[in-house]
Amino acid sequence: MTINCKGQLLDLEKPKVMAILNLTPDSFFDGGRNNNISKALKKTEEYLNEGANIIDIGAQSSRPGADFLEEEEELQRMMPTLEAILQEFPQIIISVDTFWSKVARESIAAGAAIINDISAGSIDEKMFETVGELKVPYILMHMQGTPADMQKNPQYENITIEINQFFAQKIQALKKLGVNDIILDPGYGFGKNLNHNYELLQNQKFLGFEKFPILVGISRKSMLCRLLKVNPENALNGTTALHMLTLLGGAHILRVHDVREAVESIQIFEAFKNPKKINLNDERK
Repeated sequence: MTINCKGQLLDLEKPKVMAILNLTPDSFFDGGRNNNISKALKKTEEYLNEGANIIDIGAQSSRPGADFLEEEEELQRMMPTLEAILQEFPQIIISVDTFWSKVARESIAAGAAIINDISAGSIDEKMFETVGELKVPYILMHMQGTPADMQKNPQYENITIEINQFFAQKIQALKKLGVNDIILDPGYGFGKNLNHNYELLQNQKFLGFEKFPILVGISRKSMLCRLLKVNPENALNGTTALHMLTLLGGAHILRVHDVREAVESIQIFEAFKNPKKINLNDERK
């Protein structure tokens, strides 16, 4: 459960927090909030101060119904901010949320460390080969369909078995290309209805064959909002509750909009797992 990020070994035995930095104008929760360099730098500093271990930068919206940006447009939106963040915070671990191999290659060359691909190599057939050449950790996500059509009546006979079969096939292909650090993302909300999402959550501990770290991204998503009848702005309490359930189900990375709350969830989870290891000297007065 250790991954190599630009020579830094990141131990995932204790869960880590990946902070979402969307550079898009139309993401479902924070669209437009960080889409210039000044705002992005300020938000990155805030995330780091709150305890984020990884910053996940995305320039392409993956909300349901979203259309693709071509790779050149995505690069134009991504690269100036990525380079500015790395100049300001050169030691941090950056993940790049992209399904284009060219964006992956140029981002890693600029100093990013991880590729986070919602398409699992299905949109750009060169992605797996590129990640194999780059020798970087790869986040492999399950999605039925594409963002444009993924919520149009998704169907499964047994969602847990089908996602594990999907992972097994993709892992085999990646291993043949020399990709060693693979992180699995079950893709909550991507080609899954409300029932699918909670069935998957119930069985999350069976994903990945206990050999691969699991990343979950459920922050303020519709699986909360529809259930609780709230909008994303009022979904933080539900997000925190779900984060604890995913940790109990074996999550190693929480991909979040709200870093401080996620860090606190992990602190409570670690105390729950190992009460004898609680350091009383660190208790807040």
